[in-house]
Amino acid sequence: MLSLEDAVELTLSSVTELEPEKVKLREALRRFSAQTLHAKVSLPGFDNSAMDGFAVVSTDLSKASESNPVTLKCSGIIPAGRCSDETVRPGHCMRIFTGSPVPIGADAVVMQEYCRINQEDGTVSCMDSVRPWENIRMQGEDVRSGDQVIIKGQRINTRAIGLLAATGHYAIEVGREPKVALVATGSELVEAPQELAPGQIYDSNRTMLAALLKSVNGSPKIYPIIRDELNATCKALEAAFKENDIVITSGGVSVGDHDHVKPAIEQLGGSINAWKVAIKPGKPFVLGQVNGRTLLGLPGNPASALVTYQLLVRPTLLKMQGATDCQPAKRVGVLAEEFTNKGDRRHFVRVSIDAQGIISSAGGQRSHMLGSLAKANALLDIPPHARLAKSNQAEVIMFED
Repeated sequence: MLSLEDAVELTLSSVTELEPEKVKLREALRRFSAQTLHAKVSLPGFDNSAMDGFAVVSTDLSKASESNPVTLKCSGIIPAGRCSDETVRPGHCMRIFTGSPVPIGADAVVMQEYCRINQEDGTVSCMDSVRPWENIRMQGEDVRSGDQVIIKGQRINTRAIGLLAATGHYAIEVGREPKVALVATGSELVEAPQELAPGQIYDSNRTMLAALLKSVNGSPKIYPIIRDELNATCKALEAAFKENDIVITSGGVSVGDHDHVKPAIEQLGGSINAWKVAIKPGKPFVLGQVNGRTLLGLPGNPASALVTYQLLVRPTLLKMQGATDCQPAKRVGVLAEEFTNKGDRRHFVRVSIDAQGIISSAGGQRSHMLGSLAKANALLDIPPHARLAKSNQAEVIMFED
């Protein structure tokens, strides 16, 4: 059996980055930048006021106070989006608004709350002192033109979109969304809303995996359920390989007489590069290739399918898009109960971690159990033959829907 680390390395090495594509910035959320991007303009682009008030020469107000107001002559108004050619001379000021360019000669802005306007003679009584450059946003104090703002492989979040838009970007190159085939095998499987016959169950893995793929920009194509027949499996996989960048199967990867995924790969001229990973659940995981395309074969039990997706499939899909960080997010918390692993494989226990960081079991841990799976938001990695004591700190792997 492969260690999880070896299985991850093999799986990642089985795929290459897809050709990037250019998308409008407003469509780039959660995509991965295919290039390092630099600011086209500075932020701020010019010295501007941080608030509504009056642009002044700071020395004029060095001794101003509520009991000792200083009167200045207002020589104009500067709305946001417009510049003034006038120079603010000592003894004068200009009305200014948040975001308005600071006029020549002014080196501070006094807040309007500390000013009283005399409508009769156009003077302004200022009742507060200001320091040089107080209430002014300086050109380039946030970002300078030419600064690196996004690195290649970085995930584009809403904040990055705001930064890119503000620095002059309209469209960017991102990793292409992988086309992913979802194939489920099992003669017992039925798709809702079809009625169940005795011995049949509803397929859940394709629907669950399709939803997971959307969270990592995968473009899923769901294929009809395949009966446990070698010819049918070969035919479905042949089409899936031709039409997609990568193939994900669920079921049919164990050692039973009706498990045909591995024989089908070989019959299609492909190879089995890995089988069996030393984890629980998820031991019967298959890594195969046909004509340069990768197949990731997940176990049929839902919990096993989800765990192997989280640990092995998700990083692979991220690498295909050029992501620099392909590993799942982790969080540290405190165990609300004792956890033990008496087996010889690492056990990834479905747990729930709350807002306070308390880690609790999500319920039953058998690989077919969906009830506890739905309650879980993380996985707790317990080494073989290990005991994790109550109240100890532990790190969990977060599910990312």
